[in-house]
Amino acid sequence: MAEQSFSNHTRWYPLVHFVLFPLLLALIGFEVVQISRAPALDHLAHLLLIIAVALLSLAARLQALRAQDRVIRLEERLRYNSVLNPELANRASALRTGQVIALRFAPDEELANLIERTLNDEFATNKDIKRAIGNWRPDYLRV
Repeated sequence: MAEQSFSNHTRWYPLVHFVLFPLLLALIGFEVVQISRAPALDHLAHLLLIIAVALLSLAARLQALRAQDRVIRLEERLRYNSVLNPELANRASALRTGQVIALRFAPDEELANLIERTLNDEFATNKDIKRAIGNWRPDYLRV
């Protein structure tokens, strides 16, 4: 597995991102063409079914990511309690979930400084937090 960094840390799930979603988009396009050529109730029913499956797939993906974000938040709060001084660990509870998720890539040595900077609003976005990390701590288990 290649070493993870800011530039390559995005997780792609090939079956979903490169097979299922493109296939569903192609089917939606096909049914739209069919409806425009010869409007019929069965084409509309097919289109609605395909859209429902696409939405179901998207909802399942988003729910998995939300559950994983909650686990990451819990893991990081436990890490803060073991790595940071108690005062900073307590102040870190003010971090938003996206900030906590971005900070998970920071090694223990950089964590306190990055949390202080984040709490001081030095970063405009979560990507800026990730860019500020000097020694990337990989996360290969993201779904």
